[in-house]
Amino acid sequence: MQKMSRAECLEYLRRADPPHTGKLATVRADGRPHVAPIWYDVDGDELVFMTWHESVKAANMRRDPRVCLCMDDETPPFSFVQVEGVATIEAQAADLRYWAARIGGRYMGAENAEAYGVRNGVPGELLVRVKLAKLVGFWEMAA
Repeated sequence: MQKMSRAECLEYLRRADPPHTGKLATVRADGRPHVAPIWYDVDGDELVFMTWHESVKAANMRRDPRVCLCMDDETPPFSFVQVEGVATIEAQAADLRYWAARIGGRYMGAENAEAYGVRNGVPGELLVRVKLAKLVGFWEMAA
């Protein structure tokens, strides 16, 4: 097991083959944790993802924007990166369709990007940006 540098953490988050899903942790009003899988991309020093305006994650982030995410390899030797940050929600982002296509294409292939942009770049979808305040990662946990 070897600790990743910040640059290695960012490289891991940007990996496209295969891309990692994120496990987003938010806090419910009563203090219970809520974890949900997300598709994401990295834009500079921000992680970007989308969610429906009526989702539990959206409600939680509106009330308390602090989030934690974990991206991991699900096969040996099991590397991971954990992200802590503060979410900023854009309810009517001008570039919503662009991000819907970019994120959809990242996970489903470039040939499907536009279809995901049309499907997910719609009113009601929120664009969420998380400033990458703290990154912790380790290579090859089982090695």
